[in-house]
Amino acid sequence: MSPLLLSYYGDDLTGSTDVMEALESRGVSTVLFMQPPNEAQRSRFKRARAIGLAGSSRSETPAWMDEHLNVAFAWLKSLEAAICHYKVCSTFDSSPEIGSIGRAIDIGQSLFAQAHVPLVVGAPQLKRYTAFGNLFAAYRDAVYRIDRHPVMSRHPVTPMKEADLRLHLAQQTAKRIGLVDLAALNDANVDRLVDKALSDDSEIVMFDVADLATQRSVGRQIWRMRKDDSLFVVGSSGVEYALLSEWADAGLIDGEPSFSAAGPVDRIAVVSGSCSPTTERQIRHAIANGFDGVALDPRELASGEAAPISNAIERGLPSLAAGRSVILYTALGPSSDVGGELEGQESARRAIGRGLGQIQRALIAQARLTRAVIAGGDTSSHALGELGIFALTIKMPLRATPGSPLCAAHSNDPAFDGMEIALKGGQIGGDDYFGKIRDGTS
Repeated sequence: MSPLLLSYYGDDLTGSTDVMEALESRGVSTVLFMQPPNEAQRSRFKRARAIGLAGSSRSETPAWMDEHLNVAFAWLKSLEAAICHYKVCSTFDSSPEIGSIGRAIDIGQSLFAQAHVPLVVGAPQLKRYTAFGNLFAAYRDAVYRIDRHPVMSRHPVTPMKEADLRLHLAQQTAKRIGLVDLAALNDANVDRLVDKALSDDSEIVMFDVADLATQRSVGRQIWRMRKDDSLFVVGSSGVEYALLSEWADAGLIDGEPSFSAAGPVDRIAVVSGSCSPTTERQIRHAIANGFDGVALDPRELASGEAAPISNAIERGLPSLAAGRSVILYTALGPSSDVGGELEGQESARRAIGRGLGQIQRALIAQARLTRAVIAGGDTSSHALGELGIFALTIKMPLRATPGSPLCAAHSNDPAFDGMEIALKGGQIGGDDYFGKIRDGTS
C-alpha cells in the first residue's frame, strides 16, 4: 500500500467529505471509512494516500468522547501517516457540553504524546478567515465576525458568542493556548518566531490564516513541525488546504486531477434534518423548480417508533414513481426548529438522524435510485449508518461551492454499492444545490 500523507477523524460526516474533497482536488487519493475497516475493505483502496474516519463527535458529550475518541485516534495513529488530523467545523461552533474541541485536543495530545498541538481554522476556500485569533465567516455576500454571524451566533445547539477562538477554546480545556498571528506569518523571520512560540509554555498553538499567502506559510510551518511519529493537528479543512501547497512544493503530489461532470439522473431523493436558513433557501428553490416537498414532524421521528418512518416512506414514494425528485424535511429554517422541545432528550437528535436514514434507505431500494442526498451535518452522521455503506470516495467536487461533494458509496450490499450520494452541511451550497446534484453539474 502507498505510504500515507494524512489520516483524519471528521467530527461529523459532512465535514469528513469536505476534507476528502480538498485532498482529491489536488490529486491526493482519499478514502473515507465509516468505521475502522477490515482487511478486505481496506485492500480495496491500496492507492489511497489519505484515509479518513467519519465521526459524530461534533454532537456528542465529553463523556462520549472519552469512550470513543481514544479508540478512533489509536486506530488512526496505527496507520503511521505523516499527519493525523482531528477535523472540526470551520465555524468552530462547540461548547464545554457538546462537541467540545478542547476535550478532543486533550485526548489527542495525550495519546500522541506531543508538547504542542497546532490549530488551524481559517480556510479562504470556504470563506473562513482568522486574524489575530478572531474568526470571521461569510454569509451570502458579506463576511461577519463569528459572534455576529447571522446564523452561527444563533446556532440552536452551539451558538458562537465569542470570536476570539482562544477565549472560546479556554472554556473547554485547561491547556495554555498560544498564537502565531498574521504579523508573525508575514515577518521575514517567521521560522524563528514560530520556534519561539513552540518553545514557550503554550500547549496549543493556533495559526492565523487570512488569505492564500498566509495559508501557504502555515502549511510550511506544520510540515516543519513533524517528528518521527505522526503529528496530531486540529482544525478545519484549512489544515489540508495549507498542507497541499507545501506538498506540491516538495514534489509529494502531482497537481490537480480532472473530474468529469457526473451527468444527470431523472430523479433523486433528499432527506434533510437541517434547520439552517441556507438549507431553507435550497429547499424552497428546489420545490419551486420541479421537486416535490414532504414536511416531516421531527418530534414523531424522535420517538424512534416505526409508524412515522413508514408514513414518510409512503409519502415519498409516489413522487419518485411519477419520475419526480422529492425532498423530505424536518425543518424549513430556524423558525421551524423544535429543538427546544427536545431539550434534555439526549437520544432525540440521534433518533431523528437514524429515522431519516431509514427513510432514505427504503426510498433508494424501492425506487431503485442511483443518486441521493442527506442534508445536515449531525443528521448525515447518524443517517448514513442506516444505509450499510462502509466507505466513500469522491465522484464529483462542486467547485463553485466546495464542502459537500458528490461521493461514490462502497457497500457489501449491491443495492448501495456504487450509488452516488451527497452529504450537505447546513451552511454549504448555493440556492440551486439540490438541482445541481440531480443534474450532475459542478
